Amino acid sequence: MSTPPRPPVPPGVIGHNRANLTPHYAIFPPVGIMDSLLPGLTGCILRFMTSPRMGAKFAEAMLLVAPGGGSDAARDDGLQHFFYVLSGELEVTVGKKKEVLGPGAFAYCPAGTTYAFGNRGAGEVRALWVKRPYAGVKGIPRPGPKFGHRKDARREDVDGRWRYWLLGTGDMSMDFEMNIMGFGPGTHFHCVETHVMEHGLYMLQGQGLQLLGRDWHEIWEGDFIWMGPYVPQQFYATGWGGAEYLLYKDVNCDVEF
Repeated sequence: MSTPPRPPVPPGVIGHNRANLTPHYAIFPPVGIMDSLLPGLTGCILRFMTSPRMGAKFAEAMLLVAPGGGSDAARDDGLQHFFYVLSGELEVTVGKKKEVLGPGAFAYCPAGTTYAFGNRGAGEVRALWVKRPYAGVKGIPRPGPKFGHRKDARREDVDGRWRYWLLGTGDMSMDFEMNIMGFGPGTHFHCVETHVMEHGLYMLQGQGLQLLGRDWHEIWEGDFIWMGPYVPQQFYATGWGGAEYLLYKDVNCDVEF
């Protein structure tokens, strides 16, 4: 009896991809980030893109919530939480306030405040979930809960690029910011920047070249980049359309000894 012919070897079978992990930065395309399931979350998949295990001082995950899924009860783990909805509608409760968030909407839960979320719609919800301990300045009152949408955020336009200030701008009670950075085709950040802050960058749309250290990396929609402190960095938009990314940045924190 003859052996049936085997199909051709599919592309990528030997493990080539664009993922890159170094002590100072990381690049992760969405393909290959494995699912995590957590107790107390029903119908939810988390794909952690960065965490303290990698050297970061925050965690960021892609949150997928099936219809009817969500947190089983109100939660308080002592951390701050930020949710940004990419698709679908996510009902988020922070303390005693509840809102339904569609694409482009966000919610902030301060440390020490309960939160809950659920998908009451018919389709899957995709959202970005950032969490970290609070490291605010002593003597300054902690921030309160916040809900908002990118369309209502302050926008700044400079030389073909733009920024939406979503969270934390100029507020000394906040120890991190969330901004949307946008670039028209062929535009770039005005300099190679180096600073004490770390970043979490999620590509919302488009494509570009990202300088990390002395190397350029091509990044696409759905890619995630962690940048540790002092990594030289710059973004250059490529492709036919513009590019946007959601950017986490720790702020208002003194150096640690």
